[in-house]
Order: sequence, then structure tokens, then C-alpha cells
Amino acid sequence: MNGDNTMGQAESMKMKNMGKILIKGGRILTPESIIEGDLLAAGGKIATLGDLWGNEEFKELTKDADIIDAKGLWAVPGFVDIHCHLREPGYEYKEDIRSGTAAAAKGGFTTVCCMANTDPVNDNAVVTSFIKQRAKEAGFVRVRPIAAATKGLKGEELTEMGELSAAGAVAVSDDGKSIRNAQMMRLVLRYAKCFGLTVISHPEDENLVNGGVMNEGYWSTALGLPGATRAAEETVIARDCMIAELENARLHIAHVSTAGGIEIVRQSKRRGVPVTCETAPHYLFATDEWVKDYDTNTRVNPPLRTEEDRAALIEALKDGTIDAIATDHAPHHLDDKNVEYALASSGISGFETAFAICWTALVKPGHMMPEQLFDKLSRSPALTLGLDAGTLEKGHAADITIIDPAAEWAVDAAGFASRGKNTPFDGKALTGLVKCTIADGVIAYISN
Repeated sequence: MNGDNTMGQAESMKMKNMGKILIKGGRILTPESIIEGDLLAAGGKIATLGDLWGNEEFKELTKDADIIDAKGLWAVPGFVDIHCHLREPGYEYKEDIRSGTAAAAKGGFTTVCCMANTDPVNDNAVVTSFIKQRAKEAGFVRVRPIAAATKGLKGEELTEMGELSAAGAVAVSDDGKSIRNAQMMRLVLRYAKCFGLTVISHPEDENLVNGGVMNEGYWSTALGLPGATRAAEETVIARDCMIAELENARLHIAHVSTAGGIEIVRQSKRRGVPVTCETAPHYLFATDEWVKDYDTNTRVNPPLRTEEDRAALIEALKDGTIDAIATDHAPHHLDDKNVEYALASSGISGFETAFAICWTALVKPGHMMPEQLFDKLSRSPALTLGLDAGTLEKGHAADITIIDPAAEWAVDAAGFASRGKNTPFDGKALTGLVKCTIADGVIAYISN
């Protein structure tokens, strides 16, 4: 992003106790209301908000506060990402908790939930505790680990979910792999329910994918690349929704990308199944046509789908079928992408472009109101996993993202705070820019 501070500068501000922070003269947006006025954070909490300058008590409260001039800017609840990959431990050459959370802060996220496919896998309390401690030492924002549902992500033996929950895991998932055995999935849902944990499903039948590297359809045929049928995603969504209904256990479907998958979730919700789902920003903006130049940065899992799928996802956000927008931030080393398309690793480095992609794809064309988008980026994902986040209510953590909704900028992947520069949006013009991120009352990121 043009004009951003470096991660080194951000590091110098990390953990700086600002005492009181007064965000002055901006527009405050929450899912419930829009307020023209000021927002005061004190002691790491939301102290008060509104047009209160004539109030003597407010003047006393704001005494000695550090002031952020928010004229022309909006203050919104800090974004909550319930699906990302921080890579540590084991894959620090791709990303680590320090660089990943710096990127998250730059993207406006104040809470991120990281998946378990690390090395070693986060399938025991020792690894969960390590991630939490590393985040406390080096992180710019709050990190909530998502632990493995089965040991080694092998789908064969349940993890000790009680111990994982006690260590700080907020959900369980074998993300990156689908739990192939339906009986094992049933046991995962049943066991997780005992500890109040949500099971996050990675819906992918690898046999149906059958080596496909992009969406099966016109463009896979035109490009001569093996296609992955949408049925590989939809059959697992249907199976897992049915098992969740059987067990009356909380299920969350990750990265839904097809119209058919959305319809399965929609019908399941209507039957009262305790199921939620997410999609990712790239599915709301890009389609499989983007693969036409064989840019390996377009390779994601599930693959980019069609324009009809993209439109269906937008409608599902509007009608509430999709509960959250999650980045699925998946940073990779240059060598992971600088290969033939079929050999490239799947994933996009998504923290630093997520908000602008959503604003450009959803709000700017008039598909969603701003407050609807912020609900999908903050309160609703927090509610999905039962996190105390995503709100500007008095007394709650001062997690605040300040944005410039009118800013136009071009993505510059080389300037990412993330170690992963892998994005198909490099050079793309977007609207909407994060100017400042405050996490727990501390400035985690601020632009120049």
C-alpha cells in the first residue's frame, strides 16, 4: 500500500501503551448504527463514543489522550478472521507469527484464528500453548489457535479436544484435508460438542478432485488444465450438514465457493441445522477466467469458480446464508509459486487486500451497505466461533479499525508486511484503505 509504514516501524509501536486514544471527528460504524462523532479508548477498553464535546465529563475523560484526527475517515469494529494460516511452527520460511500478525494488522484485523496444519501439527496442548505464547511475545494482534480434529490431520484418531480447549483452542479442524471417513466425522462432531467446540469442515472429496488444479468448465478445457468438479466440494458439504443434523452439533463450512454449496447450507439452515459458513474475498472478486494467463497466484483451493458462482455468493452474503468473510490467508515462498501451474502450491496471501477487495466488489457496486460488510468482517465471524470481539460496545476491548472508504490505490505485493507475496491482485486498482488498526487499546498499525 502506498504510504504505509514498514513492519520495522510498526514493531517500534507494538505494545506501546497509549493510555487513552481519542479518535476525533470521524464516522463511527457498527452493525447496529452509524454515529458522527468521537470514540475514546482508555485502559484497553471502549470508554465512550458519540458527539460529546459539549459534555464536561467527556472533556475530563479525554484529558491527556493521544488524538487521532479521523476527519473524512470511518472507525469500525476491528476485523475478525476465523480462517488463516500463520505457518509457525515449521514453515517460517513462508510466514511466522510476527510477520503474519503484522500483515493482519495492516489489513485491519485485530483477532485472527490460525489453522492447525503446521509442523508439528497443532494436535496437542503443547503446540497450542506454543502458538499462544509466540503470539503474546511477537504478535501485533490477538491470535486464537484452531486445533486439529484428528491426530496428524490423518482422519484416523481423535485429538484430545478437552486438553486443546483448555490450552486455548477455539475450534477444531483438519483444514487442508477433508475427513474422508463419515463415521470419523460423526465422532469428531459428537466429541467436539462435549467441549463446546465448533468443527470447521474443509469440504473436498479428493477422489472427485482427481488431480484437478482449477475449476472444471470452459476455461479448464480452453487452457488444457485438469479441472476439479464442483461436486467435490458440494458432496462433502451435504454429507457434513447431514451428520451435524444427526448429532445436533455445531458445524462451520470453510471457504464455500459454489452456488450449489451455498444452496445446501441455505436449506440446512432452514431445517434448523446448527451450521454456519464462510467465503473468502477472492471468490467475491475473481473468477476462473483469471487463470487464462497461467498465473500460479490464481491457484487456490477450492479453485476460483464462475461468474454465476460469484453472483450466488454475493446474494448469500446479503440474505445471511454466508455468516462470515474469512481471508484463508495462505502465504507461500516464491519458490512454491514459481513453477508450472499444476505444480504450484494453492493459496493467496490475503490479509492486506481483504477489506479493499470486499469494499470494491461489494459496497462500491451497491451490492451491500457498508454496515452489512462490517458485520461480515467483524461481529458475525466473532459470533460464529463465540469470540469476545467484533464490537465497539462500551466496556469491550478497544479493537478498532480506521478506514478511508474513498481511497484509491494499487496493490503492491512487494510492499506486503507478510512474507508471502503471492496474490493475483498485484497491480490491481482497489478502493478502500485501512489507515490505522488498534488492538486491545494499542496501535498495531498506522499509515504515514
